[in-house]
Order: sequence, then structure tokens, then C-alpha cells
Amino acid sequence: MAVKFFGQFLVEKGIVSREALLKAIELQEQKNLKLGEMAVSMGYITQLDIDRAHNAQFSKDMKLGDLLVEMGILTINQLNEVITRQKNTHLYIGEALVLVGAMSSEQLQQYLDEFKIDQAPYVSERIELPAGVENGRIWEMTADLTYKMITRVLDLQFRPEKCKAVTTLESNYMMAALDMSGSVDARYILSVSKGLQKTVAKAILREESVDNESAEILEDTVMEFVNVVCGNVAAKASQMGEIININPPVTIHPSADGLPVPNGHLALCFPIHVSVGEKMDLFLIIKQ
Repeated sequence: MAVKFFGQFLVEKGIVSREALLKAIELQEQKNLKLGEMAVSMGYITQLDIDRAHNAQFSKDMKLGDLLVEMGILTINQLNEVITRQKNTHLYIGEALVLVGAMSSEQLQQYLDEFKIDQAPYVSERIELPAGVENGRIWEMTADLTYKMITRVLDLQFRPEKCKAVTTLESNYMMAALDMSGSVDARYILSVSKGLQKTVAKAILREESVDNESAEILEDTVMEFVNVVCGNVAAKASQMGEIININPPVTIHPSADGLPVPNGHLALCFPIHVSVGEKMDLFLIIKQ
């Protein structure tokens, strides 16, 4: 895998031990509060307020803080105070590794520079499509909304790899597909590993554990997430003057060899790296 997280990079290079990395991650989890958690700790909102805003996020392309303000739960001044405290107290993984004694501050800067050089060929700060793709602004918007929903609905940190055209859809544990028509003729496919399927299910079902859920329920939650994303894509397309109709999602179980791209179609792949051993891919199969 070309795309790596900083901690993974350090472990693979033998700079820090896996034990030290886990210790640093644990320190991060103790220190870093999400925006909602920070607002609760400051006495501005309740958990019920967060749940209401999260439910609204399924149909609105808005950050949690902006939504809390729109709903009249937070004032803009309170939101700014929460964001400022979040930024001032945020602990990055490199800083956490220094605090647990895995490296010095001087070494941290050196390794950060090496990491940026190592990752430069694979990671882009913006969504870039291969040259000549028709309706590019729609597909850029689709990928952007997918990334936003992964962050806001699934509450996942990830690193997107550069988009690439492919002739075969790489196999994964399961895929959820949704067909689009109207201004475009395409199929949206999200593929997830087994661990990420459970992560999606926890977020959609709002459960701490989904170990007792049936395979059908777990698959349904991935399809529901795809439905949420594409519903937002259709709404955003309408604002852009385009019409996108969406069909109900379906489940696909690919063979070990993956799925070949049908003739007359272009397949764009957006690899999404979530953690070591867990990965999802967004595929857009576009009729030419």
C-alpha cells in the first residue's frame, strides 16, 4: 500500500515500536475531543442536541458546528469558542509520540519532512480526475461529498489516494452499488473491508457493538450509507443545474478476481485508506 499514516510510516521504518505507537494513540484518544464533546464539556449543549444534529446531517451537507448554529442550539460566538479550544488542545500523533518518549522534538520534525516526501506521489490535497473525463465537476462533487459523509456520518479519519482510471474493480469484502440516471448515466459503488462494514453499521445503527447483527443487517447499513451519500449528491447536482435520479442500492459480492469494467464504460477509482488492514474504495462506473 502506497498511502500510509504517519504512525504506520514510523513503525515500518523501525523508528518507533508498535507498542509506542499504540500508547501514543491512546494518549490522543484521551486528549482530543470531538466538536460535540468539546461543546458538551463547556456546558453549551447536551448529548441529545448532538444526536439531533447528527440526524439532520444525513440530509444536509453541513458541518456539525454550522448545523448546531442553524438549528439554534449554539450561537456563532459559542461555536467559535469551541473551535478555538479544540485547536488549542489538539494533540497530533507526532506530538503524542514525543510525550510518550518514543522520539525527540527534533527527530519529529525530521521524520515529518521524510514522511511528506514519501507520500507526495500518492496523496493530493484536492480531488483531481484523469484528463478528459466528461461531467468532471459532477464526479468531483460526488467524491467530495463521499469524503464529507465518511467524516461526518461515520466519524472516520482517512487518507484519500489520488483518483485513477481502472479496468477492473479490485475485490473487497462487499460492495454496495447505486445506479444514477438523468444528466449522467453511471453506477456509484462503495466497497468496504469486513472491519469497515462493522464500522459503518455502528454509525448507522448508533450501536457500540454490532457483533450480534445478521449479515443482512450489516449489508443493509452499507447500502443505507450509500443511499445517504447519493441523496446528497442528487440534491447538490440540482443546485448545479443538473438532474440526477437515483435507484435503490444493491449489494454486490465480487469474486477474488474483482469485477471487470463493462465495455463502453470508464471506471474511476478513489482509494480511501482508513487504517492498516482496513480500506474502502469509491468507484464511479460512467457510461461513455
